[in-house]
Amino acid sequence: MTPLVDVVMVILIFLMLTGSFGAGAYFLPSNTPIKSSGKGNVDPSKVPKIPDPQLDVYIHTIDNNTYKVRVGSGEEYFNGVSRSNKKLLDTLKELKAKQDSPDKLQVVLAPRLSTRYEHIIEVFQICLDAELKKVGFQTARD
Repeated sequence: MTPLVDVVMVILIFLMLTGSFGAGAYFLPSNTPIKSSGKGNVDPSKVPKIPDPQLDVYIHTIDNNTYKVRVGSGEEYFNGVSRSNKKLLDTLKELKAKQDSPDKLQVVLAPRLSTRYEHIIEVFQICLDAELKKVGFQTARD
C-alpha cells in the first residue's frame, strides 16, 4: 500500500508543477511592434506578387517535315497552321492582345523528347515574330 501512495504523491506533485507553468499563457506571443497610433507601415517587398500569366505551348514531331503544336487552350496546329487555316502567329498575337499587360505574358515551350530541334526553333521564331518578350523552355519529356 505504501508504494501506491508514493506513486500517487509523485503524480500529484508532477501535475501541480506543470499546471503552474502553463498559467501564464493567456496571450499568443508575437514579435509585432505595438504602435500607439496610426496605421502600420507596409513593406512593399513583403507583399506577395501575382504571378505573370503563363501560356503553355506543346510541340511534337510527327515526321521529319511535320510537327504539331498544341496551345494551352487545346487548339492544334500542324506546321504552324490549324485545320481551319488559322496561323499560330495570329493566335499568339490575339492571346497577347487579350492580356491586361501584354508584356507580362510568359510563353513556355514544352517539347517532347522526340521533337526535332528545327521544329522547336521554328516555333520559337514564331513566338519572336509575335513580339512575345518572355519565352522559356520546359524540360523535354515523353
